[in-house]
Amino acid sequence: MRNLDTCRRIYLRAGSSEQNHSSVSLAALRNALHFTLTAAKVSRDPAYLWNYSNSSLGAGVSHSPANFDWLVDCYLDIYSNDQEVAFDVLFLLGVMKVSCRPAKLHQFIDSLIACMGSNTPVHLRYAALRAAHIVREEIASIDVIDAKLRDMVLTKLSPAILTAVCPPPGTTLANDPHHFFHYDRDLCYLELIFALARNSNWHPHLLRDDHIDWCISMIEEYTSSMLHAFHLTGILLRIAPEQSSVTLFDAITGQQWWDMMRSAWCYAPFVIDDIHCFEFLLVLVEGTKMHARIASEDGLEELVRYVDDVLEAMKVRGLDQGNDVLIAVEGLRTMACNVTNS
Repeated sequence: MRNLDTCRRIYLRAGSSEQNHSSVSLAALRNALHFTLTAAKVSRDPAYLWNYSNSSLGAGVSHSPANFDWLVDCYLDIYSNDQEVAFDVLFLLGVMKVSCRPAKLHQFIDSLIACMGSNTPVHLRYAALRAAHIVREEIASIDVIDAKLRDMVLTKLSPAILTAVCPPPGTTLANDPHHFFHYDRDLCYLELIFALARNSNWHPHLLRDDHIDWCISMIEEYTSSMLHAFHLTGILLRIAPEQSSVTLFDAITGQQWWDMMRSAWCYAPFVIDDIHCFEFLLVLVEGTKMHARIASEDGLEELVRYVDDVLEAMKVRGLDQGNDVLIAVEGLRTMACNVTNS
C-alpha cells in the first residue's frame, strides 16, 4: 500500500504538471506501478493471471471508491495510449474489488469494451473481464441507467465479454488448453452472466452474441464443479423456458440438466446469504421438478439430503418462516420423498 500511495502522488503530480514535466511523471508512474506488481510477483502470463483471484494485495485496506478515485481516473486517462499501464491499474482494481463512482460508469464501461477487443493482449482482456465482474450489478441493472449507456452496454459490452474469454482464432485444445477452460476465469465469466441473466432485457443479447452457446459448451467440463454448475444452471434455466424455439437448448441432454441441478443443490446451502442466489432457488425448484423424471431413486434420495441442507441453512439464518423460497423448497422435498416412497 505504501507503493500505491507513491503511485498516487506521482499521478497527481503528473496531472498538475506542465506538458514536458507530465510525460516524465507518467513514465515514473509506469515504473512505479510495474515495480508494485513485480514486488507482488504478479505474472502477465494468462495461464497464471487468475491465480491472483484471492490475492492479499489489498487485504485490510478500505476499498470504497472514494479511496481509489485516483486509480480509476488514472486508468481512464491512459488506457487508450498505454496498454501495459492499463493492465497494471485494472489488475489492482480487480484484486482489490474496487468499483468506480456512478458518474464515471459510462466512461469506465466504454473503456472495458476497448480493452476486451480481439486486438488487445489476452492478459489485458482478462483484467477487463474481472473489472466488468466487479460492476456486474450495475451492468445488470440497465433499467435504471440512462438510455445512452443502456444502448451501449447491450450492443457493445455483451459481445466484448465473450471476446474476452473465447480462444484466439486458430487456437486448439491440444496446443493451448488454458484458453478453453480455466476454473477461475470461467467462474468469473459465469458469475457475470448469471447476474445479467436476472434481467430479461439481457436475454436476447446473451442469445444473439453466443453466450448461451458458450455456456452450453462448458457443461461437460463443469458439471461436477458445484460453483460453476450453480451459475450455469442459473443462466440456462432463466433463459431456456422463454426461448423454447431456440434449438441450441436441444443440445443439453436430460441427464446433463439433472447433473447440473444436482451439483447446484449441493452448493445452494453456501449461497443463502446472497439475495440474488437465494431468489434463484425459486427457479431452481421449478427446473428440478421438470427434470426429476429421469432421476434414479438414489439420485432423488441424494437430492433430499441436499435440500435438507438448504432448509437447515435457512433455519440458521432465520429464513424459515413462510417466505416463498421456503415454501417452494419444502414442496420440492415433499415431491422427491413421495416419488422415492412410492
